[in-house]
Amino acid sequence: MKLLNYKIWTRAALFSLPLLLSQVAVTQLQSDAGLTPLSAAVAAEDKPKDTRETRRTPALRNKVYEKLAEAQVAAEAKDLAGAQKVLDGMIAAGGKKALNSYELANVYNLYAFIYYSREDYRNALKAYENVVSQPDIPLAMEINTRYTIAQLYFVQEDWKRGVDALLKWFDMTETPNASAYVLLSQGYYQMKDYNKSLFNVEKAISMYDEKGKIPKEQWYNLARFLHFEKGNINKTVDILEILLTHYPKKQYWVQVSHMYGEQKKESEQLSAMETAYVQGMLDKGTEQVTMAYLYLNADVPYKAAKVMDKGLKDSSIDDKSKNWEIAGSAWRQAQEVEKSIPAMEKAAAKSDTGELYARLGNIYLDGDDNKKAITAINKGLSRGGVKRPDNARLILGMAYFNVKQYDKARNAFKAASRDERSAKYASQWIKYMDSELERQRSLAEG
Repeated sequence: MKLLNYKIWTRAALFSLPLLLSQVAVTQLQSDAGLTPLSAAVAAEDKPKDTRETRRTPALRNKVYEKLAEAQVAAEAKDLAGAQKVLDGMIAAGGKKALNSYELANVYNLYAFIYYSREDYRNALKAYENVVSQPDIPLAMEINTRYTIAQLYFVQEDWKRGVDALLKWFDMTETPNASAYVLLSQGYYQMKDYNKSLFNVEKAISMYDEKGKIPKEQWYNLARFLHFEKGNINKTVDILEILLTHYPKKQYWVQVSHMYGEQKKESEQLSAMETAYVQGMLDKGTEQVTMAYLYLNADVPYKAAKVMDKGLKDSSIDDKSKNWEIAGSAWRQAQEVEKSIPAMEKAAAKSDTGELYARLGNIYLDGDDNKKAITAINKGLSRGGVKRPDNARLILGMAYFNVKQYDKARNAFKAASRDERSAKYASQWIKYMDSELERQRSLAEG
């Protein structure tokens, strides 16, 4: 049997991209960005000066600190309106010129926190942009904020600006982490720049490998997807094998089975799918039918029949004509005619054409049940849609011959002989029948 259905199904399962990291949870963004403004300010003041750049950061005055603390307490208590009122009052008291650049940066930072908590990403982004636009703020504060700005662009699916913001962050930081490379990779993926996307996610994976850490599952999935898009089947298989080592899941057994098929490694293809099956992972009917197809393709029809039989009995495989046909064909190929018949009977009864009745008649003939063979084939021919009616009539003639209905047998053979593909065999059967009738007459006379 052909594996067309199997390939269509597995392709859809294999090449869906995992959830993007750009869809960052609020709590994760806050954690990454260090959104508690006052503690961030104190940490920035206590941190030694960065050797890459000397900045004369203005002091955070006590009265401003107290107001920021008041706004922060309100924000942490989920009183966002109260927190914003304090900040609005700070701006209104003497205008922006009353605050130095560092104080103003902290005000905007807390504004951003409030907007983000309301999921008002557009205004949160504006507030963060205002933070980094202030001169002489601590370098650490600018670096952290620029990373958050990049994330916010990704949340809004503004991939180009997100990538540009992230590249600016990379320029400023001495120790970019693996997650940043993955975020950049996903931005490039969305921009269809698969080469840069692959470079960055593989950089993140190598950083973890060098430290003896296991890279995250979705990093491997992104790399796997990109390698497949580039047509690199061997690398796709390599990554799937790594995923199975660290994250053994059904989807990876199914995917690697398909990819082994692409590599023409039929035994590995079957083994991977069978591993998932024996572990009870293939809980969907389509997956079990795929397993049966692979067994049939490997000339192991008995196992194919057992898979189909079990799935049809427990209703995990759909009760439809095609699936009963697969089961019946598998049993027949396994020389289990008695088990093949009930499966093909159900397949034929659920079919819209007469083809399966014609095939069922052939199976009846193999089992020496000539009367049922005659009934089935006639039903198939009358229903229509039989692919080779000439073959069906040859079998019908044989069944009539076996029950000694010679006139009907002759008519069936003559009808079959009208198709040149069966003319020779029909003629041979008519000659054989004539000689047999002559022999019977001689015996009767003798």
